[in-house]
Amino acid sequence: MSVAGSNVGRVGYDEHDAERWVAEPVKRPGRTAFARDRARVLHSAALRRLAAKTQVVTAGSDDFVRNRLTHSLEVAQIGRELASTLGCDPDIVDAACLAHDLGHPPFGHNGERALDQLAAGIGGFEGNAQTLRLLTRLESKTFDPDGRSAGLNLSRATLDAATKYPWPRRDGERKFGVYADDLEVFGWLRNGVSAGVGPGVASGVAAGDRRCLEAQVMDFADDVAYSVHDVEDGIVAHSIDLDQVGAERAPYWETVRQVYLPTATDDDLDEGWRRLTSLAYWPSGPFDDSRRALAGLKDLTSELIGRFCTAAEQATHARFGRSRLVRYDADLVVPPGVRTEIALLKGIGMYHVLNSPARQKRRAIQRELLTELVEALVKIAPRGLDVPFAADFAQAADDDARLRVIIDQVASLTDPSAQAWHTQLVG
Repeated sequence: MSVAGSNVGRVGYDEHDAERWVAEPVKRPGRTAFARDRARVLHSAALRRLAAKTQVVTAGSDDFVRNRLTHSLEVAQIGRELASTLGCDPDIVDAACLAHDLGHPPFGHNGERALDQLAAGIGGFEGNAQTLRLLTRLESKTFDPDGRSAGLNLSRATLDAATKYPWPRRDGERKFGVYADDLEVFGWLRNGVSAGVGPGVASGVAAGDRRCLEAQVMDFADDVAYSVHDVEDGIVAHSIDLDQVGAERAPYWETVRQVYLPTATDDDLDEGWRRLTSLAYWPSGPFDDSRRALAGLKDLTSELIGRFCTAAEQATHARFGRSRLVRYDADLVVPPGVRTEIALLKGIGMYHVLNSPARQKRRAIQRELLTELVEALVKIAPRGLDVPFAADFAQAADDDARLRVIIDQVASLTDPSAQAWHTQLVG
């Protein structure tokens, strides 16, 4: 599977990084392999569907708050800029950031849990594993000589950068990045990882589990984006009052420990909160919906993003001492204080999701909807499936493979289309 006339581009990457699962001729020699990858993700149907998929608040229920698409665009902007300062190819990180949520089903993580239960007997469901499946199989652009879809046929470096959890499902672990029947392409994209492990490997990380630097930048950009933007959305929706957080710390701190930093002490979190609230751009009064308040809130988000990314950039360069860092040259270094501040912001947003009775009721309804939809399709498939999934169903070797096709179909739906399908098939 050699690269046919590949234009690798930025220094530090080679033909191995730019190789594709199915070799393709380079039609525009002035364009790098990684710029082509970014364009393929940007123009994909899967990315467009994110506009109608839940981020935190149900998609379409509010004109201001983010959906999965706007979140992904913001993650890509943060990741691209951080990548450039580190020396990574910005198109690789941009493409990985755009792709990082493509595998999410209707209703976000709530839908993910419902599908995981339904698929428990066939290896489960995980949004990141579904992303890899989509990029290498379901979102068709290229076919191999045997007539099998190679998905978007992205380069090895970009697929590796989009792999947040580079391992199959293991006992006791909820997060994983590949299903059993996608292990062949996963093995191909991870080829050479062990050989790249050097003094930069993170402490306690097995060689085979190590993520490339670009994947770490993507993951960090995702953390930064939703830590500040969820708080911004919550403040504008008047569901988060920062003064109340400061006055009633205990339940917020417990959420931080429960979801993000289990070993954080009250002193750690108190000190992180003191640093945040002492910043010159931290809001000094209640949010009143005025243009000045909106401008101040926007300044808060941009300053916090700059604060977190600058700290990671400086710490990474300080440890590894080179201006250009790519792939397995280094690991992203995030100072502990920055991790605490990000976790605090995420915990504040999550507290209101976990403790809203209205949201809990709605989430239960959403899980029931997806469960009934899958059960209905199991009874009538391939009837009712979209044409590509009906073809996959016809070619499936057994009941397990057929159930996986149905899960693929339901995962591809947006929030409104899942509701419409449920109305049509279940009533």
